[in-house]
Amino acid sequence: MTPHAPRTPGTPRPSRLPLQAVLFDMDGTLVDTERLWWEAVEQVAGRPLTVADQPEVLGRPVEHTADWLAAATGTEAGRLAAELHREFAARVRTGIVPRPGALDLLDALALAGVPTALVTASPRAVADTVLDALGATRFAVSVTADDTEHTKPAPDPYLAACDALGVDPAACVAVEDTETGVASAEAAGCAVLAVPSLAPIGTAPGRTVLASLAGVTVAQLGAMVAPELRNELRVMSWNLWLGGTKVDDHREKQLKVIVETGADVVGLQETNGDSAQQLAEALGWHHHQAGPNLGVISRHPITARLGDPDVGFYGATGVRIRLDGGQEVDVWSAHLDCAPYGPYEARFDGLPAAELVAHEAGRLERIREILRRIADSAVGDSTPVVLVGDFNTPSHLDWPGVEWPVTKAAADEAGLRDSYREAHPDAVRDPGHTWSPIHVEHEDGSGRPEPQDRIDFVLFRGAGLRVLDSRVVVSGVVRLWPEVAGNAWPSDHAAVLTTFGFR
Repeated sequence: MTPHAPRTPGTPRPSRLPLQAVLFDMDGTLVDTERLWWEAVEQVAGRPLTVADQPEVLGRPVEHTADWLAAATGTEAGRLAAELHREFAARVRTGIVPRPGALDLLDALALAGVPTALVTASPRAVADTVLDALGATRFAVSVTADDTEHTKPAPDPYLAACDALGVDPAACVAVEDTETGVASAEAAGCAVLAVPSLAPIGTAPGRTVLASLAGVTVAQLGAMVAPELRNELRVMSWNLWLGGTKVDDHREKQLKVIVETGADVVGLQETNGDSAQQLAEALGWHHHQAGPNLGVISRHPITARLGDPDVGFYGATGVRIRLDGGQEVDVWSAHLDCAPYGPYEARFDGLPAAELVAHEAGRLERIREILRRIADSAVGDSTPVVLVGDFNTPSHLDWPGVEWPVTKAAADEAGLRDSYREAHPDAVRDPGHTWSPIHVEHEDGSGRPEPQDRIDFVLFRGAGLRVLDSRVVVSGVVRLWPEVAGNAWPSDHAAVLTTFGFR
């Protein structure tokens, strides 16, 4: 182990987050050396490598690969190891390239006061060459194959780095690009951000898999560690807009939003079939998909699936999740019919309040059916309930003179409270519009302004729940319809994120 910045051994560095440190693999994670290592092994082996060779090459120390080549060729392992060292080091000196987003993330962590360590299965000589290129002072500590008795996939390197930094592995994120490195970090008890380089990495609970470090933030990493350290539950409602398919690279953009918000549970609408499963698998979360349109994904285990599993495009589905302290919460995701749409009838057609309310009869019938299902599934009065969704109707709390009946029924008949209005009671000052970040003019080409309104909700009930914060979420570049393919925000709705505390 080599320290690269002054520190007091055994004393954690200060951090504004539960995140105490970030531990980076080197080869293929921070710098594009997996390719260089692969080429070096091919040179020494005297043949092209194949996918079948990956378990013996990627993420492995030089000695392991040398022993593997020795068994196959009969050449003495020590000689092969020396050749591998020589070939790889030569390539590193001339061909090192930082991975996308790596330096930006290191700079952001330094600004946030979160210490970093380099944890590699490469020997010290190679690691020091890379450190010179990246800047050794970016890392408080470096651990190489020469510094522990056992290297990856054993937990020893990550445990050694945590010990040197004086931090708890459970409050650290390890960033890795191979299954071998992931196994090492998870065995040490770290949360893992996997960014595969040459070989894919499977999903698992507690593991986040992203395509790149580009755009990863300190807040995202902070949301990955030890959710049990906070007595909170962050619930998000998000209409994915036909699964996100109107936007390029929508799945990666959806994952970025979920991770960056620190959401623990997301109620999804317009999943386009399998979005809940795909998102959950990429995050290492649990999921429930019902019908073609509705789903819930959860960082916490799902202990029961609620409602009709064959629900149609409109309706609701629910899950019961168990938090780390054993508390259970029922979380439902709902999508109500899109027509007739009250704000259009009010703004474009000038209908009076009585007619607007009368035209809500279909949605009112559907929400009452959903409320009955919620009541039938509840475990007495002891289990808190959160109902999220795209209701396609405004709130009775937002429009003076119009008693919009859907949200009123949820409040009056089921005791559900509006978390956003609990946090922001002034509807004029904080309108909380969720429809629509991409529509300023109506889609019919008339040039009429698109009515902006709050039609997505996080409602709740339960004596143990209290609203700590609630906000509307839209992030990144948002271009207006129809030029939306390149948007960073992959939906036509804003999301709603509420942070609950437990009394």
